[in-house]
Amino acid sequence: MKTIAHLSDLHFGRTDEAVVAGVREAVSGLRPSVVVVSGDLTQRARSAQFREAREFLDALPFPQIVVPGNHDVPLYNFFARFASPLEKFRRHITDDLEPFYEDEEMVLTGVNTARSLTTKYGRINERQVARVRERLSKYPDEITKIVVTHHPFDLPEGHDEREIVGRARMAIEALAACGADLLLAGHLHISHTGQTAVRYKTPGHSALVVQAGTATSTRGRGESNSFNLIRVKHPHVHVERRVWQPEGGVFRPASSETFKHTPDGWSRLSDEVAAGISFDEDGTGLQPAHFSFGRFSSAPCFYCCAGARKGLRGSF
Repeated sequence: MKTIAHLSDLHFGRTDEAVVAGVREAVSGLRPSVVVVSGDLTQRARSAQFREAREFLDALPFPQIVVPGNHDVPLYNFFARFASPLEKFRRHITDDLEPFYEDEEMVLTGVNTARSLTTKYGRINERQVARVRERLSKYPDEITKIVVTHHPFDLPEGHDEREIVGRARMAIEALAACGADLLLAGHLHISHTGQTAVRYKTPGHSALVVQAGTATSTRGRGESNSFNLIRVKHPHVHVERRVWQPEGGVFRPASSETFKHTPDGWSRLSDEVAAGISFDEDGTGLQPAHFSFGRFSSAPCFYCCAGARKGLRGSF
């Protein structure tokens, strides 16, 4: 089994220090296989904000996949916006705008969707899609293939269609050809899971869309600060949303969904079926679970007792 701590929309310059500390503690304690940050590390792409973001990232586990968002491009400095839009991101965060990670269970590749010509929306181009396809095509179906962007490929109901990354349909067709499994994004400050088959109806393919809310920003847009903990063990993926509890000063599990890969794509398992699945200690196989919790359970007993139950640390 492998785990991903999926954070997004940090927005340093508009953060709550207590929440920032809570995220550091929570993610460090989880010891994920990889940390993903899907864009908007800063509020206004200022040097001081990037330095704060860098300090935050340095306190989290490595390796990391980090991509920029539209807020990481200068808004008011028009010369910098068009001449060197990601110069500060490259200097303080990473010079690699196509970050990549692989292990024996999964492969992740990041894509920059931030653009100078728009202050809010994003875009993916043919060159970027070709690069992703080249990277992912070499891996067999047993490896879970994951693409990280800031701007999403799908939306919850009621959101402006313009929030979808530009040229999404072109990209989805190419990603289907190389068997992309998960599409991780942020941007909306809203947690969401969905299926590409609903919107794009690509024959023989359906990727799982997973959006993270804002991990640390005070701009919650009606949702509490949160991040996703994603567990990967082919053919299963488990997405758990961890939400900030200000009264306790901690992030706790708030909801979870389990998906299984089928010939038609990713299918969400019922709570009853999901409750009967867990990973063993080494992540080498699936074992019957001796507990049950529903999709919207905070599961405090399971996590408090995990240390006493040998073989269930990081299980679901």
